[in-house]
Amino acid sequence: MDKTVVVLVETRRQHPHYRKVATYRSRFKAHDEDNACGVGDIVRIVESRPLSREKRWRVAEILTKAEIVEVKPEEIE
Repeated sequence: MDKTVVVLVETRRQHPHYRKVATYRSRFKAHDEDNACGVGDIVRIVESRPLSREKRWRVAEILTKAEIVEVKPEEIE
């Protein structure tokens, strides 16, 4: 999946029958021209023309970059 990112959108709302707050998740495949997105980044996507069978969105901008903390095996002990 070169130049493609999978975006997870979470929505919290009350269940219509049980009145309990539930989390609903939707996954979208978006086009990332520069391969700039990483795991955990928060992005803004916009609807576009169909780019492939599943891609109907493109990344407009990266709002925040995720910090990845790397721990060496020597630091654990």
